[in-house]
Amino acid sequence: MDANTTIDIAAVKAVVVDTLGVEDRADSLDASTPLLGSLPELDSMAVLELMLELEQAFGIEIEGEDITANVFETLGSLTEFVDGKLR
Repeated sequence: MDANTTIDIAAVKAVVVDTLGVEDRADSLDASTPLLGSLPELDSMAVLELMLELEQAFGIEIEGEDITANVFETLGSLTEFVDGKLR
């Protein structure tokens, strides 16, 4: 991907849905969907698994200090985080 490529929210959503196994609710997830504290599937282990899956899917490297509540606030904030890692 070149530096001008913006990550599509659907691409991040696909990784979230697949990793958390929330296919039944995929249609209701959008940029404003709260993640941390709102999706019971997103516990501390799932956060780590999701980070690994995002690293593999987008070829990015995520450091431990990158993982904050703000990043996981909404699907939109998570997408912005991933997009920022590509720049």
